Amino acid sequence: MIKAILIFNNHGKPRLSKFYQRYSEDTQQQVIRETFHLVSKRDENVCNFLEGGLLIGGSDNKLIYRHYATLYFVFCVDSSESELGILDLIQVFVETLDKCFENVCELDLIFHVDKVHNILAEMVMGGMVLETNMNEIVTQIDAQNKLEKSEAGLAGAPARAVSAVKNMNLPEIPRNINIGDISIKVPNLPSFR
Repeated sequence: MIKAILIFNNHGKPRLSKFYQRYSEDTQQQVIRETFHLVSKRDENVCNFLEGGLLIGGSDNKLIYRHYATLYFVFCVDSSESELGILDLIQVFVETLDKCFENVCELDLIFHVDKVHNILAEMVMGGMVLETNMNEIVTQIDAQNKLEKSEAGLAGAPARAVSAVKNMNLPEIPRNINIGDISIKVPNLPSFR
């Protein structure tokens, strides 16, 4: 099971942290610091897995990480997870980010944290791997983006309708107002004036 997913830069600043077990805020910060110190001190030419620190369960847990440019992608997992499988999952995650953001960089993780969490939620939920097919993940994210765009247009419709009614010069109060696909029934009111 995946216990936590952490992304931090070369200076130890967390850019994403997702914990799948309940930890207090202080413990989460300690885990991030300890993980950064364990991972950042390692040579580039050594293995990408190591035993977890004391805060995340000790020897039963492993830290599996990849270092890309200025970012460390670290998965804290228990002994039931395959190291190579998690390395592959990290690769799929990074490639998916790269495809969604067109050459992902640290700033994308900072300014689009909600989208990054959505991508991660398509891949991992509750510490269990859901999807590893990058094309399927991107398809789901694209569908979600289309839905968000269509909902953004509907969110402003009531305000536009009220504004349109107020700006009308009509001798009597209309009973039905149609604006595009939106139909509004006006209740019997004495007068606007």
